[in-house]
Amino acid sequence: MTLRSVARILKRNFATQQQQHLEPPVLIKNHLASRQLILNRPKRLNALDMEMVDIMYPNLKAWEESNQVNVILLKGVGRALCAGGDVKDVINQLKDPQRIPNLEHQIDTEYEMIHFLGTMKTPYIAVMDGITMGAGGGLSVLSPFRVATENTQFAMPETAIGLFCDVGASFFYSRLDGQLGPYMGLTSRIVKAEDALFSGIATHFVPSSRLEALESRLAEIDEPTHDLVHTTIEEFAVERDHSPRTYTLHGEHRMIVDDCFQYDTVEEIVKALKDNGSKFALDTLDTMMKRSPTSLKVTLEHLRKGSKLSVMDCLRMEHVLWQTVPFARDFVEGVTSHVIHKRAPQWNPAKLEDLDLHNDIRVKFFHANVKRRLNFRNKEDYHLHPYRRYALPSEREILDTKALHNLKYTEETIKWFDNDRNGKFGVRQKVQDVLYRASAAL
Repeated sequence: MTLRSVARILKRNFATQQQQHLEPPVLIKNHLASRQLILNRPKRLNALDMEMVDIMYPNLKAWEESNQVNVILLKGVGRALCAGGDVKDVINQLKDPQRIPNLEHQIDTEYEMIHFLGTMKTPYIAVMDGITMGAGGGLSVLSPFRVATENTQFAMPETAIGLFCDVGASFFYSRLDGQLGPYMGLTSRIVKAEDALFSGIATHFVPSSRLEALESRLAEIDEPTHDLVHTTIEEFAVERDHSPRTYTLHGEHRMIVDDCFQYDTVEEIVKALKDNGSKFALDTLDTMMKRSPTSLKVTLEHLRKGSKLSVMDCLRMEHVLWQTVPFARDFVEGVTSHVIHKRAPQWNPAKLEDLDLHNDIRVKFFHANVKRRLNFRNKEDYHLHPYRRYALPSEREILDTKALHNLKYTEETIKWFDNDRNGKFGVRQKVQDVLYRASAAL
């Protein structure tokens, strides 16, 4: 091989490397009247950082005002939609006083964007095909359409790193059926595949093999309405007789969750799990005891408060917590231990009983005098998600409708909801489970 040939190869390889380096962390794709935000940090599982927010938010605002954009779709490159925030970068900013203003700007902008996503008039679809955790939840679960696939792995793992379930979780976790929200928040439980639909995290379940065809169909919609987008997604969803691969949040386990996580203090939940004594309860307890005691108490408190607040007030509350909780010791310890050193963290305080709920949690974190406030782009607010009808019926809806229509038999109730949801997959399983647990409680 001549020197000239070697030079050409080196030049070509360098150009390829430069192109890869210059590729933006969020790709923008225009397809007819649809617009796509494609998170593009696959080696970091599309972990969200300020550069990505700076691409996403301006485009979202422009598309919302455009009459040329009918639908907006969010997805990720690789095996994740978004595995969370870039916590290593956050820790580095916390340790450097000169970088803290940049972190504050990032948190402020991210929270304002989350509210914007949850109140847009343009139909917005989040495709949770893969790992969707932490910040990934904030980018998806307030949206009208959350599409799960067989690859979906959803969790809010913040208590494992000394933080709290943030990015809107005080709103969407606190509105899940029964005590699923506190259970998932305190344990960092990973909800997979069909369970994302059954839990209420997702609104639709579509096989990943059909996503490309779904995207093409959505781009062809000329006069978009949320109802039309919903029926279009359902065309590509699994059939009503689909046999779920993952169906775990039902029956006896759900009864244990609702019984043990009904309390307003973590200590009472711990006692209830011990008293129950089942393998499921004790495994759940073992998982919780590995979490930061401070994080457990903050998370339970903000979920209980969030259940009574609007979406705006939930985000405001979390924004206050982001100005207090990260500066406590456990967040730096949790990220450093889990992410960097791969060892068990040393929490401080190490025990639940060493934390007073009033002085150490409410006064210190929730009611501290903080200097920053959110500036929402619009004034849209709600206590219940306006598009919740696209998901499976909630437990309360099932029980209320049964009473309202005097439906005496399980099969009759299932048929009523099956017709109401146009044959949506999951209706039968969920209605059966809700009525079974209701009868067992009598």
